[in-house]
Amino acid sequence: MSNAQAAVLESNQAFYRAFEKKDIEVMEAVCSKGIGSLCIHPGRKALKGWEDIRQSWVQIFKATRYLEIDLDVVSVEVSGDFAYVVLVENVMQVAGSRRLEAKSIATNVFERMGGQWYLVHHHGSPIAE
Repeated sequence: MSNAQAAVLESNQAFYRAFEKKDIEVMEAVCSKGIGSLCIHPGRKALKGWEDIRQSWVQIFKATRYLEIDLDVVSVEVSGDFAYVVLVENVMQVAGSRRLEAKSIATNVFERMGGQWYLVHHHGSPIAE
């Protein structure tokens, strides 16, 4: 594994730690604030721009009491200042009194800016069992 791939996986892991801990400040540090940033939560429409993306995470965090996320990385590829990670998200979530388990395939696209890898696109799609 190259140094660039390891750095991308580190940023990817920071994103999922922020997701699991429901920490919007850490998520803000990992995600690009660009107007072209995109996020597609499983089963939802595309959100464009950091303000809408941030609001969606705030809503998810407020509605969720507890989260556990296990990841199975399928691929990590780097080309210049862009990289992507394809992975399977195994999510266990407690929302209200309900315990939900879901599996999604996700693609996370990162852009290197100022030596740091930022998430510019997150797309999760449910995996049918």
